[in-house]
Amino acid sequence: MSTLNWILIGAGGVIVLWIIYAFNRLVTLRTRIEEAFSDIEVQLKRRYDLIPNIIETVKGYMGHERSVFENVTQARSAAMGVSDPHAKAEKENALSNTLKTLFAVSENYPDLKANANFLDLQRELADTENKIQAARRFYNGNVRDLNVTVETFPSRIIAGMFGFKKKEFFDLADNSPAQEPVQVKF
Repeated sequence: MSTLNWILIGAGGVIVLWIIYAFNRLVTLRTRIEEAFSDIEVQLKRRYDLIPNIIETVKGYMGHERSVFENVTQARSAAMGVSDPHAKAEKENALSNTLKTLFAVSENYPDLKANANFLDLQRELADTENKIQAARRFYNGNVRDLNVTVETFPSRIIAGMFGFKKKEFFDLADNSPAQEPVQVKF
């Protein structure tokens, strides 16, 4: 074989190895995004599980605030019913807003603010909100890495060949009151 053939075989081998590396990198990034979204869902489930306890605790003190309870319950159900990251973020915004309303109304009940069970639930919810925020940052960091890889040359070629697409960030809506943390002070 001639030197030219060896050069072509070597170049072909390098290209094949690069394609394998680029494909595996894209698969790794996609898997990290799935894992990160799963982490968000774990924290959101924890939040969903706290909400009925909060409502039950508050009901005894705020019997005539029925519409607030119904709004929180409906928002919770709607948020639990979606799996797409973009739709999930929208439903979570709505849930955060209804929780803010619940906590704002509960400010009018001094006995409730002194209830030890309610204070524990308040702390757990605040902790959960912090964990959701951390999980969102982890998810969005992985989405950023995938999007950069999908958009940059030459990995863009491999992404296009194998159907890798950019992902949406798990973000709160612009100018939404949900961008502020849920206030649970009593």
